Amino acid sequence: MTQYKPSPRPNYHEPTPLPYAGTARHLWGDAEAGQVADWIYVSSAQIHQIVWGLAPGGSFRHSAEFRTIFGADLIYYVLSGTMVIANPEYGEVQRVLPGEAAFFRRDTWHHAFNYGTDPLRVLEFFAPPPSQGTSGVYARTKPLLTDSCYTNDQALGRWPMERAAIEQTQTITVVRDQDLLWRFEGGQLLVGLLCSTEHLTVGKLLLPPGHRSGRLCHPGDKSLYLTQGTLHLFCPDKADGPNWFELHEHDGFFLPAGSCHEFHNLTDQPVECLFGVAPTYR
Repeated sequence: MTQYKPSPRPNYHEPTPLPYAGTARHLWGDAEAGQVADWIYVSSAQIHQIVWGLAPGGSFRHSAEFRTIFGADLIYYVLSGTMVIANPEYGEVQRVLPGEAAFFRRDTWHHAFNYGTDPLRVLEFFAPPPSQGTSGVYARTKPLLTDSCYTNDQALGRWPMERAAIEQTQTITVVRDQDLLWRFEGGQLLVGLLCSTEHLTVGKLLLPPGHRSGRLCHPGDKSLYLTQGTLHLFCPDKADGPNWFELHEHDGFFLPAGSCHEFHNLTDQPVECLFGVAPTYR
């Protein structure tokens, strides 16, 4: 049996670019739970951001050593592939396509499956974050789920007539573009929120060619992941070293709480970026 080992916890104390090529790699799992590849961008005292991946036909479930139940709010945003995510405790199953996300709160058992022919890549924001080793320690305080179910038979004979009542009992929410809560921030910056809880706010920002934001600042730690275009980021209060950065697709960036910053699109192509802020957005 493979023994649980905590993943790396990269942390930074100033605005820091996180190029894809430099992310920490980690492989976790065992024969029963399955194996998952992680690309770890940041794990500060406030927020945890990774990309995880499964090969076509791959999956993760859980085992006694690797228990997929955490004391945090989570967003799984599908970058590529088709994710089927299930709560095996209640038989709830959701299908999530690229550009869509699954949101769930603490103490939710979850299994995930790559239900397509392309590699599955999923961007994860997680808060409160696991300090060194504590996510596994917390999971092992929960009773081990011994029977997994992937069908909600309580809905048989009631669907879709009682759809609203059945959906109220679901623990995993699929967030699509039409579900985003849109905001104008910093002048020209269009932001669509996927979720906002007392622990974690996750959003998508869109910056058309030639646009820039005004100055932004959050009381929580902020981490970014660029999904489209070339983004320039200005940190006016950074005293030492460079304060002007260029990000490309799959790159990330970390901003400690209180770090002022501006977004610039100097190209003729649109920019799209996912971000997480924890614990407090405003």
